Amino acid sequence: MTLIDSRPGIQAVYDEISTRTGVEIDSSLVVSRLGPPVEVELANWFAHDAVDAMADLYRSLYPGIAIARIEALPGAYDALAAVRARGGRVAVITAKNARDAAAHLDHLGLHADEVRGRAWRAGKADALGELGAEAYVGDHVHDMEAAGLAGVPGVGVTTGPSSRTELEAAGAAAVVGSLAELAHVLDTL
Repeated sequence: MTLIDSRPGIQAVYDEISTRTGVEIDSSLVVSRLGPPVEVELANWFAHDAVDAMADLYRSLYPGIAIARIEALPGAYDALAAVRARGGRVAVITAKNARDAAAHLDHLGLHADEVRGRAWRAGKADALGELGAEAYVGDHVHDMEAAGLAGVPGVGVTTGPSSRTELEAAGAAAVVGSLAELAHVLDTL
């Protein structure tokens, strides 16, 4: 949830999976711990041998249910403008698949120069290195760990599942409460 608030859409997808499968899923709990790949969350609700099929179901339902329900986080447009005003490029590196991530951005009119999907932990660090990133903004402790692995400063945003304390402990060079504060922090990195 670094640029967008995907919780309402994700919650609706999990509610639909619950309806279709008869498995009671606490979708409020699910959206309180976003960040890891969908398979990690689904393993909390389904037997190991059903997780891949449920992930396929999730991904098939996602575009039709989730995209229209998301909103840009406060300051998202200004944050992208601030990066570009400083000569930077915007790359979205996410555990979501690239197709859905790009659909979210398109739906909201947020432009990224690059979208990398299905990246998590070391995969995010690899993408940061490949792209020559100078910093990484994220809302999860694993985003800060990825920044550290890539050797770039991580800027934590407390709009997601990780607190300021958790982001700092994970190595954040700076932590902001919203994307509206990002421009100031970029000048200090």
